[in-house]
Amino acid sequence: MFIAGDYDVIVIGAGHAGVEAGLAAARIGCRTLLTTLNMDNIALMPCNPSVGGPAKGHLVRELDALGGEMGINADKTCIQFRMLNTSKGPAVQALRAQADKKNYQNRMKEVCENQENLDVKQLLVEKILTENDKVSGVQIETGEVYTCRAVVLASGTYLRGRIIIGEKTYDGGPIGQRAAMALSESLLNIGVKLMRFKTGTPARVDKRSLDFSKMKIQPGDDECRNFSFMSDEVTREQVPCWLTYTNENTHKILRDNIDRAPMANGIIEGVGPRYCPSIETKIIRFPDKDKHQLFIEPEGLNTNEMYVQGMSTSMPIDVQFAFLQTIPGLENVKIMRPGYAIEYDCLDPLQLQPSLEHKNIQGFFSAGQANGTSGYEEAAAQGLIAGINAALKIKDKEPLILKRSEAYLGVLIDDLVTKGTNEPYRMMTSRAEYRLILRQDNADMRLTEKGRMIGLVNDARYERFTNKKTKIQEITKLLQTTKVNPNKETNELLLNNNLSEIRSSLTLYDLLKRKEITYNSLQEIFDIPKISVEVEKQIEITANYEGYIVKQQEQVERMEKLESKKIPADIDYADVANLRDEAREKLQQICPISVGQAARISGVSPADISILLIYMEQHNRREKQ
Repeated sequence: MFIAGDYDVIVIGAGHAGVEAGLAAARIGCRTLLTTLNMDNIALMPCNPSVGGPAKGHLVRELDALGGEMGINADKTCIQFRMLNTSKGPAVQALRAQADKKNYQNRMKEVCENQENLDVKQLLVEKILTENDKVSGVQIETGEVYTCRAVVLASGTYLRGRIIIGEKTYDGGPIGQRAAMALSESLLNIGVKLMRFKTGTPARVDKRSLDFSKMKIQPGDDECRNFSFMSDEVTREQVPCWLTYTNENTHKILRDNIDRAPMANGIIEGVGPRYCPSIETKIIRFPDKDKHQLFIEPEGLNTNEMYVQGMSTSMPIDVQFAFLQTIPGLENVKIMRPGYAIEYDCLDPLQLQPSLEHKNIQGFFSAGQANGTSGYEEAAAQGLIAGINAALKIKDKEPLILKRSEAYLGVLIDDLVTKGTNEPYRMMTSRAEYRLILRQDNADMRLTEKGRMIGLVNDARYERFTNKKTKIQEITKLLQTTKVNPNKETNELLLNNNLSEIRSSLTLYDLLKRKEITYNSLQEIFDIPKISVEVEKQIEITANYEGYIVKQQEQVERMEKLESKKIPADIDYADVANLRDEAREKLQQICPISVGQAARISGVSPADISILLIYMEQHNRREKQ
């Protein structure tokens, strides 16, 4: 056996989960190896050329606040930014950006290659090596071995990947890459339970063959926006997307050929994503709809490839041509890459602890689509946490486990390890019960201190954070202590600025709670400092939603009482009398670390929790005696 190298942490895969895991572990101080099937495809975007969106944008801002790379990389390489849901409240507003795919990959590759403590190598891992249920290294297809103390599996959709286009199938990864065909067997041999999922992607079409006069332009926002709290871009070259729709002719072609759809004829075995269905699935699932929305999105500044968002498909090529040509603006379309489906193996996430370490294999962590999720942002977020916790384990430190009340990251991981998933999991704002305190605008206020504590937040980022936090506190105190009286002079100032007059003494903070008043309008009337837009927004949101925020924090405190009740690691649920069989089975399988987590397990009722609490109280008394 040839030992080719020794590392603290080895990351398998260099997609969005892998790069965040590798960078995090290296930045915390661990000797780290990042492996990839192809050096030219680091941080590849095999599907949508975008970052962010509802809930996903929250994840990007949170991983940025902790010291991750995705937000910075998106700001440097994206070609259109839009704030979504601006007609709704701040809890669900989210930033979304179109990426220049190649620039995104190239910059992330450069960052990884130049990161201290991180080696990047083109290797195909075929075996996870273990000793006494503990990770010891990995074996490469060419026979060499790399030893390590921790492994992060970030294999994306490459595990036994199978491409499906109509009746044609072949082994492979996304967009013509190699698949990891042997690693699944190795995972099964060390006791890892696998599932089979499916995802897909639409055709890429030639920009020169499109008629944009028949589509509706979708430009970026006039205001320059950024994901990262460290980015200062105030101008950015932006290119538009275009909106068009399917029609009855499109649907007829799909219905007439539905027997040729792999999902209908049994070729596809894996479970597909509910929230991003193929166009053929949409036709079957929503037969009453006369049209479906499509976005034509650029893949970059220096390519003619356009992405047909909303039209994922695995139909045969002739059918893809036929239905695309029925769409306004695509009558003369030229397909540059056909749409396809891909089936792949992934882990059942119920095998994982909240740290993303496997329950039965010490040092084995998993992240991203390997855990049954979908989306670049979900992958990157898990990769960051897995990389952090692998490094903390090496250093004999407690893992970073974020609560549901602290971050969407906490919601994402808790959902996976507590509830599991029987289809590709997608993060949505509706999954978070504390949305109002988990906004994208305050991600730095929630998480930067934690990033600093674990060693990912550098001095420059921390100084920027503390300056912002101090300014928010100073201005909030100023507003809360500055009173205005209902005299003639004050009311004239208000009326002259199209604001209603006051009838009793108020603080400026009370005035700011009025719907029509902003900090900027107060600053024009009264003698208060001019501040940055991001500080303004934080203060305005806190003032406007103060009552709701207080109520939500009270909910968090009530739930914390259950979260603080830790369940003994050695508990045998067979000894807990009167538990229902389903609850006993689920609790034994998942091994929740707290009563709060146990209460969220599907199949565990409030009555079961009451029985568990009584048992724990009796157990604690016996322990004391």
